[in-house]
Amino acid sequence: MPRKIFISDIHGCLDTFTELLNQLALKEEDHLFLLGDYIDRGPHSKGVVDRIMALRKAGVKLIALRGNHEQMLIYDYISETVKGWKDMADEALKRSFGIERLEQLPKPYFEFFNELPFFHQEDDFIAVHAGLNFRYESPFHSEEDLIWIRDWYKNIDYNWLGERVVIHGHTPQTIQEIETQLAMLGEKRVLNIDAGAFMSQGKENGFGHLCAFDWTNKQLYFQENIETNNKY
Repeated sequence: MPRKIFISDIHGCLDTFTELLNQLALKEEDHLFLLGDYIDRGPHSKGVVDRIMALRKAGVKLIALRGNHEQMLIYDYISETVKGWKDMADEALKRSFGIERLEQLPKPYFEFFNELPFFHQEDDFIAVHAGLNFRYESPFHSEEDLIWIRDWYKNIDYNWLGERVVIHGHTPQTIQEIETQLAMLGEKRVLNIDAGAFMSQGKENGFGHLCAFDWTNKQLYFQENIETNNKY
């Protein structure tokens, strides 16, 4: 059976991402959903984006969503190229691209970021980077909330949500907290799969892992951060 697999908040951790993909052993019929924040913080933002592009070229069925860090890059790029502002963006990101200023970012990368959708929905799930603001009649109304919102569970409109599950990232939590959410998925209908991949110094506390969720088999995968020269 084809698997639907979700990963969020890679944050420049290319080696960790690669090892997690090795764990998953993707097959041709599998679908991969990436929930944003591919860049910043970790040492290999460019490498992560290149890997995503390569997966697409290799024929992997892949949907990549926009996170708040991609949106910040878009704003910073426009600020440098249009407004003439300088020294924008994450320093680790600029080092990974071998540039001193964000305006030097090759255009195909900016186009990649600028074309990322804010959410993806199917009959049984909604995939989004941060979450949904149920204070609006349509929780998809605010694009800013889709990539930035936190602490939104208490406002979930279960009548609107129906039998769907919201799968998201954005707010780091421990392996134990993610496993608890999965155990309560039938009741709560939300799963946050951000295990703080860039937080290599937080492994003893349950952070510092990149998480994948196999929706088809309701199975979690965790890969600890294995980056070198990681700041966090």
